[in-house]
Amino acid sequence: MTTELTSATPPDGGRRRRRYSQLSRSDKVWLTLMVGVPTFFVVLFVWLPALATIALSFTSWDGLKLGTWQLVGFHNYWTIFTVLQDKLYPALFNNVVLLVWLSFCSIIGMLLAYLLDKGVRGTSIYQSIFYMPVVLSLAIVGFIWKSVIFSQEQGLFNVGRTPPIDFVGDASKLFVFHLPGLDTPLGLSRNFAAILIAIAWRHIGYVMVLYLAGLKSVDPSLREAATIDGCNEWQTFRHVVFPVLRPINVVVLVITVIEALRAFDIIVALKEPVGTIVMGVLVKNNLVGEGGGNVGIGSAYGVVLLVLCLVFIVYYLINNYRENEL
Repeated sequence: MTTELTSATPPDGGRRRRRYSQLSRSDKVWLTLMVGVPTFFVVLFVWLPALATIALSFTSWDGLKLGTWQLVGFHNYWTIFTVLQDKLYPALFNNVVLLVWLSFCSIIGMLLAYLLDKGVRGTSIYQSIFYMPVVLSLAIVGFIWKSVIFSQEQGLFNVGRTPPIDFVGDASKLFVFHLPGLDTPLGLSRNFAAILIAIAWRHIGYVMVLYLAGLKSVDPSLREAATIDGCNEWQTFRHVVFPVLRPINVVVLVITVIEALRAFDIIVALKEPVGTIVMGVLVKNNLVGEGGGNVGIGSAYGVVLLVLCLVFIVYYLINNYRENEL
Protein backbone atom coordinates (compact mmCIF):
# COMPACT_ATOMS: atom_id res chain seq x y z
CA MET A 1 0.00 0.00 0.00
CA THR A 2 1.46 3.28 -0.99
CA THR A 3 0.58 6.66 0.26
CA GLU A 4 0.89 9.67 -1.99
CA LEU A 5 2.31 12.75 -0.36
CA THR A 6 1.03 15.97 -1.73
CA SER A 7 2.12 19.41 -0.76
CA ALA A 8 -0.39 22.20 -0.65
CA THR A 9 0.60 25.06 -2.83
CA PRO A 10 -0.22 28.54 -1.49
CA PRO A 11 -2.65 30.41 -3.71
CA ASP A 12 -0.12 33.20 -4.28
CA GLY A 13 2.27 30.93 -6.14
CA GLY A 14 4.41 29.78 -3.18
CA ARG A 15 5.21 33.21 -1.83
CA ARG A 16 4.83 33.90 1.86
CA ARG A 17 2.20 36.37 2.81
CA ARG A 18 3.65 39.59 4.17
CA ARG A 19 2.66 40.54 7.67
CA TYR A 20 0.34 43.45 7.86
CA SER A 21 1.75 46.31 9.89
CA GLN A 22 -0.13 49.27 11.26
CA LEU A 23 3.08 51.32 11.09
CA SER A 24 3.77 53.30 7.97
CA ARG A 25 7.24 53.66 6.49
CA SER A 26 7.72 57.07 8.12
CA ASP A 27 6.56 55.65 11.47
CA LYS A 28 9.20 52.94 11.25
CA VAL A 29 11.87 55.49 10.40
CA TRP A 30 10.98 57.69 13.35
CA LEU A 31 10.71 54.70 15.66
CA THR A 32 14.15 53.51 14.57
CA LEU A 33 15.61 56.96 15.20
CA MET A 34 13.94 57.35 18.60
CA VAL A 35 15.18 53.95 19.75
CA GLY A 36 18.41 53.70 17.84
CA VAL A 37 19.92 57.13 18.57
CA PRO A 38 19.61 56.90 22.40
CA THR A 39 20.85 53.29 22.27
CA PHE A 40 23.85 54.38 20.21
CA PHE A 41 24.83 57.07 22.71
CA VAL A 42 24.28 54.75 25.71
CA VAL A 43 26.54 52.13 24.14
CA LEU A 44 29.10 54.77 23.10
CA PHE A 45 29.32 56.71 26.37
CA VAL A 46 28.37 54.05 28.96
CA TRP A 47 29.01 50.48 27.88
CA LEU A 48 32.14 50.99 25.79
CA PRO A 49 33.89 53.01 28.55
CA ALA A 50 32.81 50.38 31.09
CA LEU A 51 34.23 47.55 29.00
CA ALA A 52 37.38 49.59 28.32
CA THR A 53 37.78 50.17 32.07
CA ILE A 54 37.58 46.44 32.74
CA ALA A 55 40.15 45.75 30.03
CA LEU A 56 42.53 48.50 31.19
CA SER A 57 42.38 47.25 34.79
CA PHE A 58 44.55 44.34 33.65
CA THR A 59 47.21 46.62 32.15
CA SER A 60 49.88 49.08 33.19
CA TRP A 61 49.54 52.40 31.33
CA ASP A 62 50.26 56.06 32.02
CA GLY A 63 47.41 57.24 29.80
CA LEU A 64 49.58 59.37 27.50
CA LYS A 65 50.27 57.31 24.39
CA LEU A 66 47.98 54.71 22.87
CA GLY A 67 49.52 51.29 22.49
CA THR A 68 52.11 51.73 25.27
CA TRP A 69 50.17 49.67 27.82
CA GLN A 70 51.50 46.38 29.13
CA LEU A 71 49.40 43.41 30.22
CA VAL A 72 49.92 42.72 33.95
CA GLY A 73 46.99 40.41 34.73
CA PHE A 74 45.52 40.71 38.22
CA HIS A 75 48.53 42.61 39.57
CA ASN A 76 46.58 45.89 39.89
CA TYR A 77 43.87 44.20 41.98
CA TRP A 78 46.49 42.58 44.18
CA THR A 79 48.12 46.01 44.62
CA ILE A 80 44.97 47.89 45.70
CA PHE A 81 43.94 45.16 48.16
CA THR A 82 47.41 44.77 49.70
CA VAL A 83 49.93 47.55 49.04
CA LEU A 84 47.29 50.31 48.76
CA GLN A 85 44.87 48.96 51.36
CA ASP A 86 45.44 52.04 53.54
CA LYS A 87 43.77 54.04 50.76
CA LEU A 88 41.15 51.51 49.65
CA TYR A 89 39.56 50.64 52.99
CA PRO A 90 39.19 54.21 54.34
CA ALA A 91 37.52 55.18 51.05
CA LEU A 92 35.23 52.15 51.17
CA PHE A 93 34.43 52.96 54.80
CA ASN A 94 33.36 56.49 53.85
CA ASN A 95 31.14 55.07 51.10
CA VAL A 96 29.55 52.66 53.59
CA VAL A 97 28.97 55.49 56.08
CA LEU A 98 27.38 57.51 53.29
CA LEU A 99 25.15 54.55 52.40
CA VAL A 100 23.92 54.19 55.99
CA TRP A 101 23.37 57.93 56.26
CA LEU A 102 21.44 58.19 53.00
CA SER A 103 19.30 55.22 54.06
CA PHE A 104 18.36 57.15 57.20
CA CYS A 105 17.67 60.23 55.07
CA SER A 106 15.43 58.14 52.83
CA ILE A 107 13.31 57.25 55.84
CA ILE A 108 13.02 60.95 56.69
CA GLY A 109 12.01 61.70 53.10
CA MET A 110 9.33 59.01 53.26
CA LEU A 111 7.93 60.43 56.51
CA LEU A 112 7.85 63.94 55.04
CA ALA A 113 6.00 62.62 51.99
CA TYR A 114 3.47 60.85 54.21
CA LEU A 115 2.82 64.03 56.20
CA LEU A 116 2.49 66.18 53.08
CA ASP A 117 0.17 63.62 51.51
CA LYS A 118 -2.26 64.32 54.36
CA GLY A 119 -3.07 67.61 52.64
CA VAL A 120 -1.78 69.96 55.33
CA ARG A 121 -2.14 73.64 54.67
CA GLY A 122 0.62 75.00 52.43
CA THR A 123 1.59 71.55 51.08
CA SER A 124 2.67 72.95 47.70
CA ILE A 125 4.94 75.49 49.40
CA TYR A 126 6.57 72.82 51.56
CA GLN A 127 7.07 70.60 48.54
CA SER A 128 8.81 73.42 46.67
CA ILE A 129 11.07 74.18 49.64
CA PHE A 130 12.13 70.58 50.16
CA TYR A 131 12.53 69.83 46.45
CA MET A 132 14.50 72.96 45.55
CA PRO A 133 17.96 71.48 46.42
CA VAL A 134 17.28 68.51 44.12
CA VAL A 135 17.64 70.67 40.99
CA LEU A 136 21.18 71.58 42.10
CA SER A 137 24.19 69.36 41.47
CA LEU A 138 26.13 68.08 44.46
CA ALA A 139 29.07 70.27 43.42
CA ILE A 140 26.88 73.38 43.67
CA VAL A 141 25.48 72.13 46.98
CA GLY A 142 29.03 71.79 48.26
CA PHE A 143 29.93 75.36 47.25
CA ILE A 144 26.75 76.73 48.84
CA TRP A 145 27.31 75.00 52.16
CA LYS A 146 31.01 75.83 52.19
CA SER A 147 30.49 79.56 51.62
CA VAL A 148 27.15 80.16 53.36
CA ILE A 149 27.04 77.60 56.18
CA PHE A 150 30.55 76.31 56.93
CA SER A 151 32.64 79.42 56.18
CA GLN A 152 34.87 80.47 59.10
CA GLU A 153 34.41 84.15 58.26
CA GLN A 154 30.72 84.44 57.36
CA GLY A 155 29.14 81.01 57.78
CA LEU A 156 25.86 80.78 59.68
CA PHE A 157 27.29 78.08 61.94
CA ASN A 158 30.20 80.35 62.91
CA VAL A 159 28.31 83.60 63.59
CA GLY A 160 29.53 84.95 66.92
CA ARG A 161 31.75 81.93 67.53
CA THR A 162 35.35 82.48 68.66
CA PRO A 163 37.44 80.70 67.52
CA PRO A 164 35.46 79.61 64.45
CA ILE A 165 35.04 75.95 63.63
CA ASP A 166 36.77 74.68 60.51
CA PHE A 167 34.01 72.36 59.33
CA VAL A 168 35.69 71.45 56.04
CA GLY A 169 39.31 71.31 57.15
CA ASP A 170 38.99 69.51 60.50
CA ALA A 171 39.96 65.89 59.78
CA SER A 172 39.96 64.72 63.40
CA LYS A 173 37.94 61.56 63.99
CA LEU A 174 34.62 61.41 65.81
CA PHE A 175 35.26 57.70 66.43
CA VAL A 176 37.87 55.19 65.31
CA PHE A 177 38.33 51.43 65.23
CA HIS A 178 41.09 49.16 63.96
CA LEU A 179 40.86 46.34 61.44
CA PRO A 180 43.32 43.44 61.75
CA GLY A 181 46.18 43.85 59.30
CA LEU A 182 45.37 47.49 58.56
CA ASP A 183 47.81 50.13 59.81
CA THR A 184 45.47 53.10 59.33
CA PRO A 185 42.52 53.19 61.76
CA LEU A 186 39.10 53.64 60.25
CA GLY A 187 36.68 56.27 61.53
CA LEU A 188 34.34 59.11 60.72
CA SER A 189 36.11 62.45 60.38
CA ARG A 190 34.44 65.69 61.42
CA ASN A 191 34.67 67.25 57.96
CA PHE A 192 33.08 64.20 56.33
CA ALA A 193 30.26 64.37 58.90
CA ALA A 194 29.70 68.00 57.87
CA ILE A 195 29.57 66.97 54.21
CA LEU A 196 26.96 64.34 55.09
CA ILE A 197 24.64 67.11 56.29
CA ALA A 198 24.98 68.93 52.97
CA ILE A 199 24.28 65.71 51.02
CA ALA A 200 21.20 65.01 53.15
CA TRP A 201 19.82 68.47 52.30
CA ARG A 202 19.56 67.35 48.68
CA HIS A 203 18.73 63.66 49.09
CA ILE A 204 15.73 64.04 51.40
CA GLY A 205 13.82 66.20 48.92
CA TYR A 206 14.48 63.75 46.09
CA VAL A 207 13.16 60.78 48.06
CA MET A 208 10.20 62.83 49.30
CA VAL A 209 9.01 63.51 45.74
CA LEU A 210 9.31 59.83 44.78
CA TYR A 211 7.21 58.74 47.75
CA LEU A 212 4.67 61.50 47.16
CA ALA A 213 4.11 60.12 43.67
CA GLY A 214 3.73 56.62 45.12
CA LEU A 215 1.30 57.71 47.83
CA LYS A 216 -0.99 59.26 45.22
CA SER A 217 -1.48 55.79 43.73
CA VAL A 218 -2.64 54.19 47.00
CA ASP A 219 -6.34 53.31 46.82
CA PRO A 220 -8.21 55.42 49.44
CA SER A 221 -10.62 52.54 50.02
CA LEU A 222 -7.77 50.52 51.53
CA ARG A 223 -7.22 53.16 54.19
CA GLU A 224 -10.94 53.44 54.83
CA ALA A 225 -11.19 49.66 55.28
CA ALA A 226 -8.26 49.70 57.72
CA THR A 227 -9.92 52.49 59.71
CA ILE A 228 -13.18 50.57 59.87
CA ASP A 229 -11.28 47.52 61.14
CA GLY A 230 -9.96 49.64 64.00
CA CYS A 231 -6.37 50.24 62.81
CA ASN A 232 -4.61 53.33 64.10
CA GLU A 233 -2.39 55.58 61.96
CA TRP A 234 0.77 53.52 62.46
CA GLN A 235 -0.96 50.19 61.83
CA THR A 236 -2.57 51.53 58.65
CA PHE A 237 0.77 52.75 57.35
CA ARG A 238 2.66 49.58 58.30
CA HIS A 239 0.16 46.97 57.08
CA VAL A 240 -1.66 48.79 54.27
CA VAL A 241 0.24 51.75 52.84
CA PHE A 242 3.85 50.55 53.11
CA PRO A 243 3.30 47.20 51.28
CA VAL A 244 1.62 49.07 48.40
CA LEU A 245 4.74 51.25 48.13
CA ARG A 246 7.00 48.26 47.48
CA PRO A 247 7.94 49.31 43.90
CA ILE A 248 8.89 52.79 45.17
CA ASN A 249 10.87 51.22 48.03
CA VAL A 250 12.94 49.19 45.55
CA VAL A 251 13.60 52.25 43.37
CA VAL A 252 14.60 54.36 46.40
CA LEU A 253 16.89 51.57 47.66
CA VAL A 254 18.72 51.31 44.33
CA ILE A 255 19.00 55.09 43.99
CA THR A 256 20.31 55.40 47.55
CA VAL A 257 22.96 52.75 47.01
CA ILE A 258 24.11 54.22 43.69
CA GLU A 259 24.20 57.76 45.13
CA ALA A 260 26.33 56.51 48.04
CA LEU A 261 28.77 54.58 45.86
CA ARG A 262 29.25 57.17 43.12
CA ALA A 263 29.72 60.15 45.49
CA PHE A 264 32.45 62.21 43.90
CA ASP A 265 31.61 65.74 42.79
CA ILE A 266 30.96 67.31 46.19
CA ILE A 267 34.28 65.98 47.52
CA VAL A 268 36.22 67.29 44.52
CA ALA A 269 34.37 70.62 44.64
CA LEU A 270 35.59 71.05 48.23
CA LYS A 271 39.18 70.24 47.07
CA GLU A 272 39.29 66.73 48.55
CA PRO A 273 39.78 67.49 52.26
CA VAL A 274 41.79 64.94 54.22
CA GLY A 275 39.51 62.29 55.69
CA THR A 276 36.78 62.63 53.06
CA ILE A 277 38.20 60.48 50.26
CA VAL A 278 35.72 58.08 48.63
CA MET A 279 36.10 55.47 45.89
CA GLY A 280 35.24 57.87 43.08
CA VAL A 281 38.02 60.21 44.14
CA LEU A 282 40.55 57.34 44.14
CA VAL A 283 39.54 56.51 40.57
CA LYS A 284 40.03 60.12 39.46
CA ASN A 285 43.34 60.61 41.26
CA ASN A 286 44.86 57.56 39.62
CA LEU A 287 43.53 58.19 36.14
CA VAL A 288 44.60 61.82 36.04
CA GLY A 289 48.02 62.83 37.22
CA GLU A 290 50.73 65.36 36.44
CA GLY A 291 52.89 63.85 33.71
CA GLY A 292 50.54 60.91 33.28
CA GLY A 293 48.43 58.81 35.60
CA ASN A 294 48.22 55.18 36.60
CA VAL A 295 45.33 54.06 34.43
CA GLY A 296 45.59 50.41 35.45
CA ILE A 297 45.23 51.12 39.18
CA GLY A 298 42.50 53.69 38.57
CA SER A 299 40.59 51.26 36.38
CA ALA A 300 40.89 48.54 39.03
CA TYR A 301 39.32 50.91 41.56
CA GLY A 302 36.61 51.65 39.00
CA VAL A 303 35.87 47.96 38.45
CA VAL A 304 35.50 47.38 42.20
CA LEU A 305 33.04 50.27 42.29
CA LEU A 306 31.23 48.94 39.21
CA VAL A 307 30.80 45.50 40.76
CA LEU A 308 29.34 46.99 43.94
CA CYS A 309 26.84 49.01 41.87
CA LEU A 310 25.90 46.06 39.67
CA VAL A 311 24.88 43.96 42.68
CA PHE A 312 22.07 46.36 43.51
CA ILE A 313 21.19 47.09 39.87
CA VAL A 314 20.71 43.36 39.22
CA TYR A 315 18.59 43.14 42.37
CA TYR A 316 16.38 45.94 41.04
CA LEU A 317 16.01 44.34 37.60
CA ILE A 318 15.11 40.93 39.05
CA ASN A 319 12.39 42.49 41.23
CA ASN A 320 11.11 44.53 38.30
CA TYR A 321 10.81 41.50 36.02
CA ARG A 322 9.07 39.47 38.71
CA GLU A 323 6.46 42.20 39.13
CA ASN A 324 5.87 42.33 35.38
CA GLU A 325 5.40 38.54 35.23
CA LEU A 326 2.85 38.69 38.03
